[in-house]
Amino acid sequence: MEGIGDHLRKGLDIVFIGFNPSIRSGETGHHYANPNNRFWKILFEAGLTSRKYDPVEDYTLLDIGYGLTNIVARPTKAADEITKEEYREGRAELRKKLEFYRPRIACFVGKGVYQEYSGKKSVEWGPQEESTVHGTTDFVAPSSSGLVRMKLDEIVEIYRQLVPLKK
Repeated sequence: MEGIGDHLRKGLDIVFIGFNPSIRSGETGHHYANPNNRFWKILFEAGLTSRKYDPVEDYTLLDIGYGLTNIVARPTKAADEITKEEYREGRAELRKKLEFYRPRIACFVGKGVYQEYSGKKSVEWGPQEESTVHGTTDFVAPSSSGLVRMKLDEIVEIYRQLVPLKK
């Protein structure tokens, strides 16, 4: 199955970075397309979007200053199917993307995504003290997967911290 395309351009406020596309996203060609994924609901409830978007509208986030990409392009059923080699290649590719596109904020959708990218073992939610790319704030948010055991309200509160940072 083919990966899905990034939605990136220079000067975005926030780029959301996931592990990799789900099988459903691979089938539809749209980010966060699994019906159990709460990404679109979280963005709306956190005040990052004025309405709840549908996955088929993922590319329109560019119009409001947001981009979408993943550390690994290959769709899988679960993140534990990603190989060490894919992560190694993905880290290098993601760094190149962030250096080229220079978003204000790189929002890692899941601690594990940031840990794979940064190599850091201990990570707190929210903005990180040190950025991996000069001029871009690294921000760690909970995964939007329906498998995450945090309450939705707690997740939304963490994403809400992005609102003042993006301006």
